[in-house]
Amino acid sequence: MPSGFFALLDDISALVKASAASLDDVPTQVAKTTGKVSGIVIDDTAVTPKYVVGLDPSRELSIIFRIAKKSLINKLLILSPAALLLGYFAPWAITPILMMGGAYLCYEGYEKVHSLFSKHADVHAESEEVKVITPEELEQQRVTSAVRTDVILSAEIMAIAYSQVVGQAILNQILVMLAVAVFITVAVYGFVGLIVKADDIGVHLAQDKFHPVTRKFGRGIVKFMPHFLTILGYVGTAAMLWVGAEIIAHGIPFTSHLLHDLEHALASMPALAWFAKALACGIGGLILGFIIDKILKLGKGIFGKRTAAEQPTH
Repeated sequence: MPSGFFALLDDISALVKASAASLDDVPTQVAKTTGKVSGIVIDDTAVTPKYVVGLDPSRELSIIFRIAKKSLINKLLILSPAALLLGYFAPWAITPILMMGGAYLCYEGYEKVHSLFSKHADVHAESEEVKVITPEELEQQRVTSAVRTDVILSAEIMAIAYSQVVGQAILNQILVMLAVAVFITVAVYGFVGLIVKADDIGVHLAQDKFHPVTRKFGRGIVKFMPHFLTILGYVGTAAMLWVGAEIIAHGIPFTSHLLHDLEHALASMPALAWFAKALACGIGGLILGFIIDKILKLGKGIFGKRTAAEQPTH
């Protein structure tokens, strides 16, 4: 009996050690996953500030908090469990879902690039009838739109996070997914909050009560922020194309091998290898986004004509 008791203690000790080793590995997995989703995180950070443009400055942080709260709830209660369940019951579905998300990122990236070189959207917007809404309704529309975009980006983040822990213990999978959800949400929306209030910080520091160096620094912040937001928008667009295309490329054996061969050929120059891969993916993402845009417009034209033909004439 005592020997059986000590054997049980040994089993418990081994289990505890295995769990501790698994827990020790969580920060490494979180860091690895964060690196993998860096492009999506950059895009999420670049996109979000536009949702508070034109709204009451006193409501900016409140709006960012509302978006962040919904984002975290979606990651923790919907997207993470969905990824874990898919991984258990239908692991084959993870890659196609990732690729569909990648295609969406390429399409959105192409649309942003196209809008930079085309004024058609502006002309179309001017021709539409202006609808008058209250500030509260505008705020709700912005939050709803931001959350919808965030759900797509968050789904990509959590799917990639799951792909990094496939085959590990279920406890490790859950901890990594939850840690990634919390860390990325806090990092993204904390930085977004800092961005949208940077102007106010600069104005505050530029007051006469501060040292001349501090005032100069404050004025510098105010002057720099518009340029920073523009640069951030460009970086976010590039990240969408790069990440979207890379996700799709890794889902197709042929293109995955091509990327691997490109990295291998430039292995002696890691920085150049990274740039070459990012550039190749960015160009590929732009081409794919163009193709998707044309397919959607063609489909809209065909089904639009059918719908118009089926409507009864009076």
